[in-house]
Amino acid sequence: MDEKMSLTVADAVDYKGHPADKSRTGGWVPAALSLGIEICERLSTMGIAVNLVTYLGGTMHLPSATSANVVTDFMGTSFLLCLLGGFLADSYLGRYRTIAIFAMVQMLGTCLLAVSTKLPQLRPPPCKYTNVTQCEQANSFQMGILYLSLYLIALGTGGLKSSVSGFGTDQFDEKNEKEKAQMAYFFNRFFFVISTGTLMAVTVLVYIQDEVGRSWGYGICSASMFIALMIFFSGTKRYRYKKCSGSPIVHICQVVSAASGKKTAKLPSDISLLYEDLPEASRIHHTDQFRFLDKASVVTEDDYRQGSFMMNPWKLCAVTRVEEVKKMIRLLPIWATTIIFWTTYAQMITFSVEQATTMERTIGHFQIPAGSLTVFFVGAILISLAVYDRFIIPLCKKWRGEPGFTNLQLIGIGLFLSAMGMAAAAVVEVKRLSVAKKYNETTTLPITVFYLIPQFFLVGAGEGFIYTGQLDFFITQSPKGMKTMSTGLFLTTLSLGFFFSSLLVSIVKATTGSSDKQGWLGEHINKGRLDCFYGLLAALSFFNFGLFLLSAAWFRKKTVKQAPETEIIVKESTIEEKC
Repeated sequence: MDEKMSLTVADAVDYKGHPADKSRTGGWVPAALSLGIEICERLSTMGIAVNLVTYLGGTMHLPSATSANVVTDFMGTSFLLCLLGGFLADSYLGRYRTIAIFAMVQMLGTCLLAVSTKLPQLRPPPCKYTNVTQCEQANSFQMGILYLSLYLIALGTGGLKSSVSGFGTDQFDEKNEKEKAQMAYFFNRFFFVISTGTLMAVTVLVYIQDEVGRSWGYGICSASMFIALMIFFSGTKRYRYKKCSGSPIVHICQVVSAASGKKTAKLPSDISLLYEDLPEASRIHHTDQFRFLDKASVVTEDDYRQGSFMMNPWKLCAVTRVEEVKKMIRLLPIWATTIIFWTTYAQMITFSVEQATTMERTIGHFQIPAGSLTVFFVGAILISLAVYDRFIIPLCKKWRGEPGFTNLQLIGIGLFLSAMGMAAAAVVEVKRLSVAKKYNETTTLPITVFYLIPQFFLVGAGEGFIYTGQLDFFITQSPKGMKTMSTGLFLTTLSLGFFFSSLLVSIVKATTGSSDKQGWLGEHINKGRLDCFYGLLAALSFFNFGLFLLSAAWFRKKTVKQAPETEIIVKESTIEEKC
């Protein structure tokens, strides 16, 4: 019996529902089959996002600020829907079905987008004027088709991003040292794949969109996802499948519901009287923070029916479940102070790309597509990670005896670099606007686009640090039973960062402009004060950096008061305590 168990994975099954055989399922090859899906997801999402603003302004004739908001709303929704994808995968569909369904949804969205950019009926007539206010804007039907295709892609992205990495790690047995090492290798290659997909999107795909045709570029995304999906399906018999364990969101709601229902209950002076039913090895010790949640673990007369103890998870929760929620709450200050970074990131794929369209982009006889300037952004990510891995980590080991910076230090470095990036962007925009005033009627300004490299490089390097720091922080500091929830919490910072960008643009446009005055942001960036907007973002970023330092200090100084080791056993109508 023990020999048979050693040949199977305890918490996984094969495609027939039988215990997964280690020799026939899982491992590096099945895990790698899902990477094609991730490449195509990055190719579609980033290939569309970095060049969409030029299409909205140049073809659909939308004003500058409106175009930027369409892009940031699209990206924000993509990451927000990761919560929906994670919930469905954990509670109902499982990761395999979630990937299959949402990959097809994204494929449908890119196919529809290719059609909408090809048919003349789905876009306004061409316009020879440089000022979009003199051109006919896209009507509601044309914008409706565009929005439908974009948000189908966003829905697909949300489902895929929440499940692909998790499904890949499901193919490895953490209890097996060999497979555990393979899983670490998979994580390293997974981030490399994300960067590869992004690099292909901002170079090859953007070039095809600008020089061959957008419908060709988006059609390639759809065809690539179809091929990746077929490769993914080919591994069906070799995958390991984890059973749906329920969503952590439900557990959080149960704790909040139980605590609210017992808000008048008195907390016992002895915390060992609080309800606990998990084995000792799985318990989390009680802490004094957020004590109002402890009421969810208070046993009252309402927990008995006709003399028998009835455990209802919506009315009574174990101490460990309550402490899991407390741990998630402790993450919130750090979570809140990382949102602004993704607001600065949003400017790199919106206003910075618009800046590039007005600047000199030729090298010899080759003109660099405006959207491809983000290659410096991706390059900064790869360079910063390489420098950190090859130089900083060995130096930290040598001088401090620690393997690099802590996750909070990495986040802090990322926030500081992004603030510097916005300050650099403001300085460069002052220079660009001064040239624009001299050459008011010129379509392409006589100023090189390479002036934009510092802002792309600083924010890109910031992402290299903050992305790895955030991911490590939320995974390592969250309770074991809420790893999926912590990943979702991390992804919501991206979503809210993009939405905050849209909100900030709308507020600035409304407060600085009027019917006879453009203000900082408006119809065309050459007529506005984008430098002031960048300066505002730099000031907000430095202020947020200060808040982060305070939040990090609070998080590190949190004290944990451990409860005496207590075992609580529930037996039908009685509760026995053993100390």
